[in-house]
Amino acid sequence: MEIKHSHIVLDACCVLNFCASGHLIEIIQSLPAQVVVTEVVRERELLTLQRLVDESNEDTNQFEAAMEKGLLAVTDFNSESEEETFVNYVFELGDDGESASCAIAVHREWAIATDDKKAISFFQREAPNLQILSTLAIVKHWSEVANVSSATLQSVLTAIRIRGRYVPHRHHPLLVWWEKMMR
Repeated sequence: MEIKHSHIVLDACCVLNFCASGHLIEIIQSLPAQVVVTEVVRERELLTLQRLVDESNEDTNQFEAAMEKGLLAVTDFNSESEEETFVNYVFELGDDGESASCAIAVHREWAIATDDKKAISFFQREAPNLQILSTLAIVKHWSEVANVSSATLQSVLTAIRIRGRYVPHRHHPLLVWWEKMMR
């Protein structure tokens, strides 16, 4: 996987999946770009992570540790045009997190990581130069860079499926890889 941009904006779904995997920090460390989340995603996802039924609250701890280590930065709108684009995207997509992530990615020419089919389809039309990554693309990249064992990778993908409630759609370009790794 080639990253064509200096930064990757993670949408909420990817943050939740990486936290569910139990390997958020290792996955982010494998990426050759600065990884960021928008302030909108940070506010909402921290709340979601805190609500997850997990006595140790490990997901929140991973998220906060990634921010403390500087592996995951938080960014917010820095111009009226970014905010205006955000409002327009909310109208189109109906989701604040994806809209904020995409508005910032479009204006700053950064890559975005999302699994939302509607958002992916919209941005492929509206911003064809935007590199769109997915949970599976990033996990696959991490597994190759870090030489992750098959057993660990299967465990990570199972955790993402169960705890993150993520299953790739039937046209996902990495569906065959995911199915092979899950056997």
